[in-house]
Amino acid sequence: MGVALRDARRSVTSWCRRHTIGGDGAVAAVRRGHRQGEPGTLSREQELELIDVLRGVHPDTFGLDEELWTRQSLTTLIHRQFDLAMDAGTVGAYLRAWGLGPREPRERACGLCVGAVERWVRSEYPAITRAAQEHAAEVYWIGRVRLRGTMPAADVISAVSSRGRVRFMVTTPSVDPPLPREFVLRLSGADERTVHLIVDGSWPKNEWPRRLPRRIVLHPLPSCGRTLLAA
Repeated sequence: MGVALRDARRSVTSWCRRHTIGGDGAVAAVRRGHRQGEPGTLSREQELELIDVLRGVHPDTFGLDEELWTRQSLTTLIHRQFDLAMDAGTVGAYLRAWGLGPREPRERACGLCVGAVERWVRSEYPAITRAAQEHAAEVYWIGRVRLRGTMPAADVISAVSSRGRVRFMVTTPSVDPPLPREFVLRLSGADERTVHLIVDGSWPKNEWPRRLPRRIVLHPLPSCGRTLLAA
């Protein structure tokens, strides 16, 4: 009985995670009104090359004054890499095509968790925003999207602030990868800002980084996988 229950828990946790990180990220999806390869856009080959360039590196590797990738730093990198002066709106369209950008909390949950997430937003989220305001802190929603069409596969780990600003990194997925400690620390920045991070079901709590500085506060978004693990 215990083995069957454990297997059932793993199955539901795995399903919930796959649903959460399955994402809608797509390669070679450009702004409406433009065709791939037109002036001011990337060809599919350039987009795939860009994703490979981004894997596992941060803007400071290229001498850019950003801890994580943003629309602005990506615009600069595209200009350097491809001698392409792309406007910020088009770069933003690529990020949205990759599955990055503001999402409603219910969109960050698997189908089994939508009700729990909506209740959490009403009961728990207001206290998080109040605490952030008291400490002049930023609130970020953290999640993961798997891009379709890359080889090898690519995961985009993103943090979207309550103001809609997107910061991200690109990794090559492994089996049950943890929430990267470096990503979390870089959200706090060199000036060690206080941040509140809401983490979706892409990572159970045992895959969160441990012994973080007190200025970094992690909050779990309700997830059926987490509920089962705690039972």
